[in-house]
Amino acid sequence: MLTIHDVLETNQMIQKNNLDVRTITMGISLLDCCSSDGKVLCRNIYDKITSYGENLVKTGEDIAREYGVPIINKRVAVTPISLVAGASDLTNYVEIARTLDKAAKEIGIDFIGGFSALVERGFTDGDRRLIDSIAESLACTDLVCSSVAVGSTKAGLNMDAIAEMGRVFKDLAERTKDKDALGCAKLVVFSNAVEDNPFMAGAFHGVTNGDCCVSVGVSGPGVVKRALENVKGEPFDVVAETIKKTAFKITRVGQLVAMEASKRLNVPFGIIDLSLAPTPAVGDSVADILEEMGLESCGACGTTAALALLNDAVKKGGLMASSRVGGLSGAFIPVSEDKGMLEAVGRGSLTLEKLEAMTCVCSVGLDMIAIPGDTSAATISAIIADEAAIGMINNKTTAVRVIPVPGKDVGDTVEFGGLLGYCPIINVNKYKSDAFIARGGRIPAPMRSLTN
Repeated sequence: MLTIHDVLETNQMIQKNNLDVRTITMGISLLDCCSSDGKVLCRNIYDKITSYGENLVKTGEDIAREYGVPIINKRVAVTPISLVAGASDLTNYVEIARTLDKAAKEIGIDFIGGFSALVERGFTDGDRRLIDSIAESLACTDLVCSSVAVGSTKAGLNMDAIAEMGRVFKDLAERTKDKDALGCAKLVVFSNAVEDNPFMAGAFHGVTNGDCCVSVGVSGPGVVKRALENVKGEPFDVVAETIKKTAFKITRVGQLVAMEASKRLNVPFGIIDLSLAPTPAVGDSVADILEEMGLESCGACGTTAALALLNDAVKKGGLMASSRVGGLSGAFIPVSEDKGMLEAVGRGSLTLEKLEAMTCVCSVGLDMIAIPGDTSAATISAIIADEAAIGMINNKTTAVRVIPVPGKDVGDTVEFGGLLGYCPIINVNKYKSDAFIARGGRIPAPMRSLTN
């Protein structure tokens, strides 16, 4: 039963500690839109998205106003387009991307995800056409996000796909160089991709989901930091319990919003993704949480251990609060979107290598990292391979969203604006990996994949 203390505490979380519902994401299956005629396919896609999603934005705004809970984004995720378009007569999928963009603008959402391909074990013709279309598609649209799954614990790593994605990042950066390669912020490469992630750029509606569902991503790094300020100097057992209890409360807010959205939109409730997703705002930083545990600066020795504790406690607290916790659920470390991490990079305590180590224990991977524009495609592919290997071996989701900014080098800064923030260019190891990436083929799945 709710008490007045619970109400006042939640109110303070929202007003003073940046608690928000980061996104309401509607997942829409496009499998029934398939057609051999590309024009018919695009028309079917547009009609279904605009029909199912027409009330999404208004519903989110109504819930936010009535309950006083900020809902920052309203988004749509669709079936991976390489699956939907594979039987069509289209030779590339740029027109489908334009259709997705047009539909997203028509219903007023912030982003649409699912311009995606799942190539952990190999390519279909549809997969190849989609990957070949990514750079042009993201350069000519505003709201479309793309993801490619290149490996998993069960499948191993598709090194041919990883090599190709390094080239895609470079092509996309060049096509959007007038915006400091901002197009790359809408592209992510996954290992162990999940089918119910509501966060962009990696959201897609997996084929094991139903026709439509609504999921919620809830966030509150500032709330967790504030809670830890009350247990200064206490043992880590107390720290973990404090984070769990706080995550429980945050998840309950997400559950309320998700159930209400499901009822009003008359679609099934999907999942709640409890991910501490930072923003550039003061007091909304994952790095600040780690420093509150006793680190002088994020990136110092002990950072990975602190992040491991945080990630685990967040998951446990979320699971206590709801049986629908899913997606990624944990702590995100997108550099450009976290003020504390930006300051740590500026101090020199946080490097690309340390970020890679942190991804072994957090929710995703190397996220929103600006790198020198002259970084080669092979080096970007090698970064993807390293990160994908961490996911494969540890049976967890990892991802890469890097931005090679043309004409920029270490010491420069790029400004993306909004929730994407800004980022100093981070140094990348100058030694080459070209011959390694040129081998191609597959890195086999590890022993732990043999679980039957």
